[in-house]
Amino acid sequence: MGLGGCIILIAVGAILTFATDWDMQGVNLDLVGVIFMIVGLIGVATFSSIARRRRVVMPSTTPVVEERPHTHTRDGYHNGYGA
Repeated sequence: MGLGGCIILIAVGAILTFATDWDMQGVNLDLVGVIFMIVGLIGVATFSSIARRRRVVMPSTTPVVEERPHTHTRDGYHNGYGA
């Protein structure tokens, strides 16, 4: 679940808790809304900690090897024969 899904959970939970007056038998929609908001907040916290960990750039420990350009002494046209 990404950041967008977490924000949607928070919004749906707030709507169920504060903006509705529906009564369902056996289901407390206020409690369901609060649970959605808590799960959304946990998701946002988890997502932000993972995103912060991904941004850390570690310097490489492997040495950089520079290659010298290979120079040909002979090629197919100037090989010393008939040139």
